[in-house]
Amino acid sequence: MLRVGLTGGLASGKSFVADILVTLGCHLLKADEVGHRLLEPNGAAFAPVVEAFGPDILGEDGRIDRARLGAIVFQYPSQLERLNAIVHPLVFDEEERFLSRAALQHPGGIGIVEAAILIETGNHSSFDKILVAWCPPELQVERAMHRGMSREAALARMARQMPLGEKLSFADAVIDTSGDKEATRQQVLAAHRKLREWAAVGSGPKQETERDR
Repeated sequence: MLRVGLTGGLASGKSFVADILVTLGCHLLKADEVGHRLLEPNGAAFAPVVEAFGPDILGEDGRIDRARLGAIVFQYPSQLERLNAIVHPLVFDEEERFLSRAALQHPGGIGIVEAAILIETGNHSSFDKILVAWCPPELQVERAMHRGMSREAALARMARQMPLGEKLSFADAVIDTSGDKEATRQQVLAAHRKLREWAAVGSGPKQETERDR
């Protein structure tokens, strides 16, 4: 199975790209959803996160209130690192299990993990190919505000992520999502054809990029 990492940034269109790839037969796991499940009361990250940050992060329903937790970790980088040290290894384990299961079901298929901070975590090296959903920063902000986020919050979130322009150096294929949906869809179709070719011939470890050296 070809292991593909799909990344981008805030409101870069990566989920739209992912959804199209699913309709084309790709196996997809969304890392953000995995992280959310891990923080549920029955999730593997729940107890260690509550122990690390205290019961004040819990809501009245006994669940972790992500807004309260976010107010702590996004204000203090050291606290964000502390949270990531708990959650990220668990997310990576879930990704590996997903890809292993998908490979058993469809050995010649394409398994995709969608993750906003795939490169920032260093986990991009676990994949054969990297797709980057790109659009200009001003469009990221515009889209985020359309979803209800304030401009200040959008810029703060983007500041915690690697700029999309820098992510392009890691990409085996780039999807420019700045046009209309049909233009994006056509690019995804072209990228999928490349992925099918790579999957058919087999792919070793992803080639080293300049940033990896």
